[in-house]
Amino acid sequence: MTENPFNLTTEQQGLMDHADKYARERMYPLAQKMDDEEYWPVDIMREMGGLGFLGTTVPAEYGGAGMTLMDTGIMLQAFSRWNHALALSWVVHDNLCTNNFYNNASEVLRKKYLPKLCSGELIGCLGLTEPGAGSDALGSMRTRAVADRDDFVLNGSKLYITNGPIADVCLLYAKTDMNAGSKGITAFLIETNTPGFSVAQKLVKMGFRGSQTAELVLEDVRVPRENVVGEVNQGHKVVMSGLDFERALIAPISVGIAERALELAIDYAKTRVQFGKPIASFQMVQAHIADMYVWVETMKTFASKVLAEVSSVDETQAGRGSIHALTAASVMYCADMCNKVLNSAVQVHGGSGYIWESEINRLFRSIKLLEIGAGTTEVRKMIIAGELLR
Repeated sequence: MTENPFNLTTEQQGLMDHADKYARERMYPLAQKMDDEEYWPVDIMREMGGLGFLGTTVPAEYGGAGMTLMDTGIMLQAFSRWNHALALSWVVHDNLCTNNFYNNASEVLRKKYLPKLCSGELIGCLGLTEPGAGSDALGSMRTRAVADRDDFVLNGSKLYITNGPIADVCLLYAKTDMNAGSKGITAFLIETNTPGFSVAQKLVKMGFRGSQTAELVLEDVRVPRENVVGEVNQGHKVVMSGLDFERALIAPISVGIAERALELAIDYAKTRVQFGKPIASFQMVQAHIADMYVWVETMKTFASKVLAEVSSVDETQAGRGSIHALTAASVMYCADMCNKVLNSAVQVHGGSGYIWESEINRLFRSIKLLEIGAGTTEVRKMIIAGELLR
């Protein structure tokens, strides 16, 4: 019997089950409190690091697990079923910061920071978006870095930064050549306790409320030249390669949320009685359940296909070509389908799904970020069309 390429391997299924068990037992009990109070469990990253859940794509010599992006996506999908806010903070730390840093940093920087990022001793974030620079993050960037002997001096601000209030280090982008348009940008690894680096405000959100988000301000922040990640004025390459990995890994968040929503809708339909029988016996409720199942299954297949392809791409190949279009398509499609799944799930729940405290309501409020983060739906369509019409 030949192996089905659309199924997880035995090892991958074991990883999925391991991550799911941890998330169900440890992350799920935190979900309500995190949503109600925008609470952050301060010891969770160290705990996850101790269990081998951090540094997933980093080689063992730096303290990582040496796995693939596909493996990261499998864990992320499982985590997102039970606590999507914590799952988002985890992947921002592990992929947007740690993986991107590993792919582009010097050996000196790798040895200095990666072991602590992999253990959870340090929490990372990514500093790209600004108050006036969202979809056009590179072309409209205003944060500046001016060379001063052995340092760079940074001034500016970053907005909507996931993990901003809790991060110990930030992989941050700043303009080093103001006349170079969307280029002339440099990536830096900055320790957040550096004088002049501050959290201007912690942002209160509609969804993913336990995942901490902030505006960051830099006022004459001095960063050693050795903390440049990649090459001076070549940070756009770091951004573009990282975005494809990021988009491929946002899709599994949508998949995990949708899986949980379908499970909740099925359970509710079986137990909710109206007109003397469970609402699962009504054909229109059955239609919702059937649609949701099809949407979830197609999401799983597409997200896995793209993750498998991205796993064989390195940072020099990402950011252009077919993989650029595929990752944009994956994150767009999965977000769109997650929206449809959650809308149907709330419809099945009726009035109880409209109540803030219900789990299905918490899942429903996650929809919009998935259609905005890592490039809006409109930007995703521009990327796809741009590659197809090139």
